[in-house]
Amino acid sequence: MLWSLLKIILFVAAVAALTIGAGWLMQTNGGVMVTVAGTEYSFGPLQSVLALILLVVALYVVFKLVSLLVAVLKFINGDDTAISRYFDRNREKKGYEALADGMTALAAGESRLAIAKAEKAERYLNRPEVTNLITAQAAEQQGDRKKAEATYKKLLAHDKTRFVGIRGIMHQRLAEGDTDTALQLAERAFALKPKHEETQDILLRLQAGHHDWKGARNTLNAKLRHGALPRDVHKRRDAVLALSEARDVLDEGKTIEAREAAITANKNSSDLIPAAAMAARAHIADDRKKYATRLLKKTWQVQPHPDLAAAFAEIEPDETPEQRLKRFRQLLSINPDHRETRLLNAELHLAAEDFPGARRAIGDLPETEPDARVLSIMAATERGEGASDRVVRGWLARALTASRGPQWVCDNCNTVHSEWVPVCTHCEAFDTLSWKTPPSDSGASPVGAEMLPLLVGDDRPEDEAPMPAPATEDTVAQDLSEGQASEPTGPNAEVLDTIATTEEERRETGGARSN
Repeated sequence: MLWSLLKIILFVAAVAALTIGAGWLMQTNGGVMVTVAGTEYSFGPLQSVLALILLVVALYVVFKLVSLLVAVLKFINGDDTAISRYFDRNREKKGYEALADGMTALAAGESRLAIAKAEKAERYLNRPEVTNLITAQAAEQQGDRKKAEATYKKLLAHDKTRFVGIRGIMHQRLAEGDTDTALQLAERAFALKPKHEETQDILLRLQAGHHDWKGARNTLNAKLRHGALPRDVHKRRDAVLALSEARDVLDEGKTIEAREAAITANKNSSDLIPAAAMAARAHIADDRKKYATRLLKKTWQVQPHPDLAAAFAEIEPDETPEQRLKRFRQLLSINPDHRETRLLNAELHLAAEDFPGARRAIGDLPETEPDARVLSIMAATERGEGASDRVVRGWLARALTASRGPQWVCDNCNTVHSEWVPVCTHCEAFDTLSWKTPPSDSGASPVGAEMLPLLVGDDRPEDEAPMPAPATEDTVAQDLSEGQASEPTGPNAEVLDTIATTEEERRETGGARSN
């Protein structure tokens, strides 16, 4: 700002000085007298101005001749391009002006103008490694993939632009969905510039997508080594890769290697639920039940999860429901107010046929978090306590239309997955799955589901509820079986199995009494 103001002041001062000087010369009667070798030359005012202009032109010509003479001397001295550079200076000026205009046009989104200016700059400069870059980006911006790819291939011929060419073609292949070729190009780009963060991320994602877990771990280590990744994030993602590698090894039948990899993954990240469950099963297979118990309790303290409860149940698979409830108390004492802990406690009481205990365990969840699992547990509890068919069927109707509750959800695109995977199946993001309730209800209610409470009854007392058609035990069993078929596998299916088992036991009891 200050420099701009100073230049304006100097310009105004120069114009004012020239104006005053010209006025003074026009008013004077004399002129300028110059003495050269004893001879005097007198110039009038106008003649003095013209002489000054001629002097400036003469000095410019002399300067150019001196520059040409210097170029000739350099050429004689062995510089073969000295004379050509002298005559090409004007061409370079025009070339750089065209290059600057091309870059400005590219930034402004004027693709055609940018390509034209790049071609003009190429004619003057003969610098394809610079002008081709503008041409390729402008063609890509214009949607001309063929021209862009052809130009990117030209960049491969120069060492300075080889990485840019590989990166450009790699993005072209990614846009086309050719991940195999893109992976090879990403590996070459990574070899040229291992510190480039974008290339590291793309290579890591492609390697994970192709189940190249060893290569992905090497790339992850490179990110840590070059300072592109915090150490705690590196430990977490390395644990994810180790777990993925363990699962692939397990699929190949190499159980020992899979166990070791799972235990390593759990050590690197104790909050990774699939790794904890797999490592616990590895300890169980090696008859190290204490290690499995300690591991699961530690992970349950971080985040309770149904998979951890299932692994904890596998420690003693032959115990009775009462024994299981007693053994699970050491797990239930951790995070006792957590939603998953309360649901697990209720399910264990249901399995032990302690229905009042199940009702106490579930507490106010039917009012605060009424998802399908909670409502299904309430239906089983009501059935166990001998509630009417209308009440049970009312709970089941609500369960069929309720949210499914926490699931594996991608933090990047909110896609719901039935099981944990290291790479999202929708957006292909790495390590973005979290156990949480989807932001919107992903399980759409079936057509007419809002009419179910009217058709099967609700959970209000009989004297307050509208009278439905008479229900028999066969219709109740049919409704229960339909509800079970429409629910997903997992904890909800187990609860509905309990409902069907309770119904069958009630039938047998009723049949025995009638006999």
